[in-house]
Amino acid sequence: MRRAFSAGGVLVALLVGLLLAFAPAAEATTPPSPSPSGSASQSQFQNTISGFLRNNGQPLSGVKITAKGGGFEGSTTSSANGAWSISVPSQGSYQLTLDESTLPSGVKLADGQDNPRTVTFNQTSNVSTIFAFGAGITVHQVSFLGSLLNRLVAGLSFGLLLALSAVGLSLIFGTTGLTNFAHGEMVTIGAVVVFSLSSIGVPLWLGIIGGLVAGAGFGYVQDAFLWKPLRRRGTGLVPMMIVSIGLALAARYVILFFFGGATQQLPGAQTTDIDLGPVSVSPNNLVSLLISAIVIGLIGFLLLRTRIGKATRAVADNPALAAASGIDVDRVVRVVWVTGGLLASLGGILWAYYRPGVTFNMGQQILLMIFAGVTLGGLGTVFGALVGSIVVGIFVELTTVFGLTSDLKYVGALVVMILVLLFRPQGILGRRERVG
Repeated sequence: MRRAFSAGGVLVALLVGLLLAFAPAAEATTPPSPSPSGSASQSQFQNTISGFLRNNGQPLSGVKITAKGGGFEGSTTSSANGAWSISVPSQGSYQLTLDESTLPSGVKLADGQDNPRTVTFNQTSNVSTIFAFGAGITVHQVSFLGSLLNRLVAGLSFGLLLALSAVGLSLIFGTTGLTNFAHGEMVTIGAVVVFSLSSIGVPLWLGIIGGLVAGAGFGYVQDAFLWKPLRRRGTGLVPMMIVSIGLALAARYVILFFFGGATQQLPGAQTTDIDLGPVSVSPNNLVSLLISAIVIGLIGFLLLRTRIGKATRAVADNPALAAASGIDVDRVVRVVWVTGGLLASLGGILWAYYRPGVTFNMGQQILLMIFAGVTLGGLGTVFGALVGSIVVGIFVELTTVFGLTSDLKYVGALVVMILVLLFRPQGILGRRERVG
């Protein structure tokens, strides 16, 4: 009994210590939002609409922007660096109007730029929008084919970053049989650490390394001080799953206590889309797609061509036989937990740029999609998790092209998962299990 309390105490202490080391600096350096000129209670709202106003690379200050929707109206003016933000009481659709009379002399909106325009929240407490300026610049309406191609690229990017986390979850399930509900917090911790480090002046690349190390370390601590002792005592998978739910709740609200409930932005989160033929994509999404593809390809190579990869597949197939063959099962499981934590934290960092924004519950928001990808592809199969995640990501983005509201597009992905499992219960790449 003492060992159980000791293990749990060490796990909580390390998690609290990690967050305590970074959180005060994050709170101290959070930039204040521009003060709205509407209701004074706006500053109490956690949902925000924000953006930057620039003309030929130069910030536009003192420009008035108004948001209306759901019986609410609030306004603000852009700051010296062109940034603006309006807090709103709830998520939904708002009509955004830029007061052109407040623009500097000689500056006007680009031809075809909608004003007023409608912005809609989508599974985040912060939505960003950009107004285009400049003579000779025309904002074109996107055709159906162009919109379809854009959503395909966005869906592929979303699916691959989902796959990063789903592959880690699938590896853990395959080697231990555990459905880990704390995997969402492993996603969150990577983005939180990157923001915390960058807020105290650490270079972004070094902050990303710190976030990956934190994710891998969290995976190591979980297995060393919680899951391994429970496995040795013969704890069943259902009680362990319930423990993972408790760990997820504890970790989530520890993060909330130190990080706060507001949405924070990572450096470089706000970018202008670049045109690649008929496809318009943000640099962040493009980089995310490339990084995800490279990392997943590397994981596939390690699993198929290296000794530790073959040992991992052997443990996933039959742990008892793998142990009898001389494989150190505990060592393999430890490597899997570390790898799963690292992949989850990388997925969280890319997810923070894709949304964009870092929140205390961002892992919880994406966890259902991760489970959908793993289940759709086939439980315990790494390549199935990859395929399932890509299917989920593409379907989620394509639904918006065909008129499904942004609030319901994630539900559509779950419907597809249910339909596939009705006809193929083992998933796309899963193997049939013989019962009896």
